[in-house]
Amino acid sequence: MKKQLVVPEFQNEAEEAAFWAKLDLSEYFEPSDFKRGVVFPSLKQSELTEQSKMKTKYVTIRFPEQLIDEAKEKAQKLKVPYQKLVRDILQYGISSIKV
Repeated sequence: MKKQLVVPEFQNEAEEAAFWAKLDLSEYFEPSDFKRGVVFPSLKQSELTEQSKMKTKYVTIRFPEQLIDEAKEKAQKLKVPYQKLVRDILQYGISSIKV
């Protein structure tokens, strides 16, 4: 290890994202610091569904904060990223509309 990585307390997700986006891990770690064969049992391999194969497009949409907080809580209980949960719910809702 070259030097100790100190991760600060973040005020919000944007601040955290900016920190990690600018960070160069090569300043802190040598290749020899990493172990081969490390297993992360709580991580789930994503399923290759038709949805995950589709081309995606970045969009910005505003939701009430309470709705986002509720989605985050439910996603945490389901152990999935909240944006994936919101995307899946939106896809289910749109596909269930019969026109």
